[in-house]
Amino acid sequence: MTQRRLAEVAAKVGVSEATVSRVLNGKPGVSDETREKVLTALDVLGYERPTQLRGERARLVGLVLPELQNPIFPAFADVMGNALAQQGFTPVLCTRTAGGVSEADYLELLLEQHVSGIVFAGGLYAQADAAHGHYLRMAKRKLPAVLINAAIDDLAFPKVSCDDAVAVEQAFGHLRSLGHTRIGAVLGPADHMPSRRKLKRLTELDAEALTEHAMFSLEGGQAAATKLIERGVTGIICASDPLALGAIRAARRQGKKVPEDVSVVGYDDSAFMNCTDPPLTTVRQPIEAMGRAAVELLSSQIAGKQVPAEELLFEPELVVRASTAPV
Repeated sequence: MTQRRLAEVAAKVGVSEATVSRVLNGKPGVSDETREKVLTALDVLGYERPTQLRGERARLVGLVLPELQNPIFPAFADVMGNALAQQGFTPVLCTRTAGGVSEADYLELLLEQHVSGIVFAGGLYAQADAAHGHYLRMAKRKLPAVLINAAIDDLAFPKVSCDDAVAVEQAFGHLRSLGHTRIGAVLGPADHMPSRRKLKRLTELDAEALTEHAMFSLEGGQAAATKLIERGVTGIICASDPLALGAIRAARRQGKKVPEDVSVVGYDDSAFMNCTDPPLTTVRQPIEAMGRAAVELLSSQIAGKQVPAEELLFEPELVVRASTAPV
């Protein structure tokens, strides 16, 4: 931009030419408010924005997921990636790992790429005790976003969730129909919102049900299920398939057979659960429908349409295999 135009924009906004220059070159040290005023002044004066500020790469959409060891998350990424591609968007997959790039850091990187929107799955929004400042910042910027599965109450983003209460009803009803009366549950961390919903419904169904909280891993499931089995539980409801596989291992380490001595029900119906030993009875999340709904909500926001603020709840489905049997 010529010196004359630089001066004209600076005068219009009431800032120095150096500030305008920093904005045009994407340099730090300028508030979001001033940056917006400079860009608006460019538009008003009829000057073209620099390429990096035009949003020409804005057909990018971030998919922010936790680690991919749980097969349910690659499955979500696959569904949403295909749905985004069909609408002309390019998905950018961001996966969190222990000690790696944080969710807040990924948000910064995605904002630098001028993404059109972001879909989060298994994120910190589902943990009541986690830091949520980056979501509030995203809301302030009015960046289109969708959250998959239960979130804390004060995040005003569209949400697409599997109904945790119905999932527990299906698993509990199945175990009861097989004659189990000593039923326990292995849930995620105590501040995990989907686990809280599962716990609430389980205690409504059976005030004497035993529960243990664990990290979402096979090892976490094994440790928690060991405590339940030692307390005489014969049926175990798990908040994920990896937790359920850990519960099966726990039963075997204690010399018990699955399903003859202990019945185990998972949650998700992620890849290969029909190939485990024994094949896992689990409650299936409708990944295809949920993933496509999330993309539809996001693309509507990107197009400037109003989307419902309330949570969309999807019905899960009990898939009975060989890890459950009569008590």
